[in-house]
Amino acid sequence: MTELGPKSENHATTSTEVVYDQASEVLVSNDAVAEVPAAKDVIAINKSATATDGLGCHSGKDKMLEAAKAAGKSETLDRYAQDYPKGPHDQPQSMCPAFGSLRVGLRMRRTATVLSGSACCVYGLTFTSHFYGARRTVGYVPFNSETLVTGKLFEDIRDATYKLADPDLYDAVVIINLCVPTASGVPLQLLPKEINGVRIIGIDVPGFGVPTHAEAKDVLAGAMLKYARGEAEQGPVLAPRAGRATKPTIALVGEMFPADPMSISAMLEPMGLAAGPVVPTREWRELYSALDCAAVAAIHPFYTASFREFEAAKRPIVGSAPVGYDGTAAWLDGIGEACGVPKARIDAAKNAVLPAIQAALAKMPIKGRITLSGYEGSELLVARLLIESGATVHYVGSACPKTRWSEADREWLEARGVRVVFRASLEQDVDAIHEFQPDLAIGTTPVVQKAKELAIPGLYFTNLISARPLMGPAGAGSLATVVNAALANKHRFDGMKSFFEGVGQGFSAGVWEKKPEDNPGFKIEYKRRLDKEAKKRKAEEMI
Repeated sequence: MTELGPKSENHATTSTEVVYDQASEVLVSNDAVAEVPAAKDVIAINKSATATDGLGCHSGKDKMLEAAKAAGKSETLDRYAQDYPKGPHDQPQSMCPAFGSLRVGLRMRRTATVLSGSACCVYGLTFTSHFYGARRTVGYVPFNSETLVTGKLFEDIRDATYKLADPDLYDAVVIINLCVPTASGVPLQLLPKEINGVRIIGIDVPGFGVPTHAEAKDVLAGAMLKYARGEAEQGPVLAPRAGRATKPTIALVGEMFPADPMSISAMLEPMGLAAGPVVPTREWRELYSALDCAAVAAIHPFYTASFREFEAAKRPIVGSAPVGYDGTAAWLDGIGEACGVPKARIDAAKNAVLPAIQAALAKMPIKGRITLSGYEGSELLVARLLIESGATVHYVGSACPKTRWSEADREWLEARGVRVVFRASLEQDVDAIHEFQPDLAIGTTPVVQKAKELAIPGLYFTNLISARPLMGPAGAGSLATVVNAALANKHRFDGMKSFFEGVGQGFSAGVWEKKPEDNPGFKIEYKRRLDKEAKKRKAEEMI
């Protein structure tokens, strides 16, 4: 992590001001950077977001949302509420949403990504990014209460942006406001749209406005597509590294296993089509190629902002994905119709791939009862593949919202007796395990932990399921090995449960000479005292 702003008494680890060159991995002195012009815009910062609780991190979601709207962020937050609707409950449990936008920026070539937020949040996001394999530096503009409420933070961000905007190193600089700067109204929209030929993208990604990190990927991807579409409308733009495709292409929206785009391209070839770029893209120039597609495949159906840009570019969008036999047949029909491909060529494409998928499914069957949940957005696709492999899937929970692009998958699953829950909470996922008593639970870390406590085998969705090919013949047999291995471990869990039976749990876990006794009276008394203190603080705030 490289700090790009001034030294602050609240950040003891602040380093000398430097700019990190991710291309050559060297540090460049700021003395070599041209003088940065001063901002001329009047900046309104909302002090209420930071008035009562440090820098506002713990002032509560409702208060921060109210403060952000009072500080001029209503339009942004209202759009997020429309694009990424919450409910039926408030918000699913997940990692910090900003990780999604940060991940998109760090995966792009010639792109600098800068965070503006509380130091603890920036540290956590940086750690998580490198845990997941990021090999790029995360920029950081530190602040304290004074620089936040006086507007100096915006000046520091602006200065850092000018220092980073070197066209020899970067195509774009991305600045991401986290919760506190968003709640305080730090106006990234006042940053220049371009500096020295480098595009400047400023986005707000607060935890109280964007429900999941999956949808935060769309926040940045959509902002980049909008910028790139504007450039393309103005005149010629940079061609792809490998040149323009010789066939009409299908843009693929949603992160996927690296082999899947190649499998999709092979399935499209008999129709005279080819797979285009995957959005989020790995380089700015790929955005132009994505917008230049013949049609869009909504592999992950929650990229609402991105789909809005494709629709503005008059590109048809096809939901679902080529997973399993039924899914592949329906998807090829949809893509062919969207691109005006003759039925004979569509049938040729289906005849070329469907027998291989059917054979792969038959060769690698899955027998077992499964519950499935996750926050990646591909949960319904995985469930379809499991069912066509022979598994009985009782429940699918996704932290992502229901959209019109997920309707085909939802209808297919529900027709086969699957309970599909969008915006699923951890409690709903765990309740499904208790209700259905599956042979295998696939889900997030706490879901898998709960399953194993019940002696039910579990698989972590992100690392063990979504990190595998799903499309076409390659995807048809990809899940069977890991799923069947997990199902076969049931006897080991039963053995461990029997061995540890009687050691207790919670306060009584372990081996004791005398079994501990619970004292709920202590908890009741402590809760009474804490409630009394909370009421006292609230009364003092109102004076």
